[in-house]
Amino acid sequence: MNKELEHQFVKNLEKHQNIAHKICRIYTHDQESHNDLFQEITIQLWKAYPKFRGDSKFSTWMYRVALNTAITLYRKKKRSIKTQDYDNVHFKIKAEVYNDEAEQHLKLMYEAIRQLNDIDKALVFLYLEDKNYAEISDTLGISEVNARVKMNRVKTKLKNIINP
Repeated sequence: MNKELEHQFVKNLEKHQNIAHKICRIYTHDQESHNDLFQEITIQLWKAYPKFRGDSKFSTWMYRVALNTAITLYRKKKRSIKTQDYDNVHFKIKAEVYNDEAEQHLKLMYEAIRQLNDIDKALVFLYLEDKNYAEISDTLGISEVNARVKMNRVKTKLKNIINP
């Protein structure tokens, strides 16, 4: 890869790295797994970058690669034994203006999202990122109508998970 292409990649990755971090937060349960997934997403982006033609925005392409990487790893990890990180359960950062209620709602939402299947997780993530249905359909490779129907079904699933 030439230096200019490498420079463009690093610049784009730095600008849009929060996309990968948000995906990591949805698909992982602890900081170590988050870091591992972020590294894997970065590697896959780097490997795929020479094929990026610019037909879509870099961020849209990055969503697609990052979500596919997370979904692939998530499926592989489903076959392993699930454990709970003790430190994560008992660790809480205290701030001067700390809204425990908001934190609990956010935690509840992430726990509910984690219970969804991998495509539904991706759909919710893109929706929460304020992507319109055209962008969601482009990123996930489904029709816009299908994205709308799936999103309505996912909203119902989330409501049932949060308020059984």
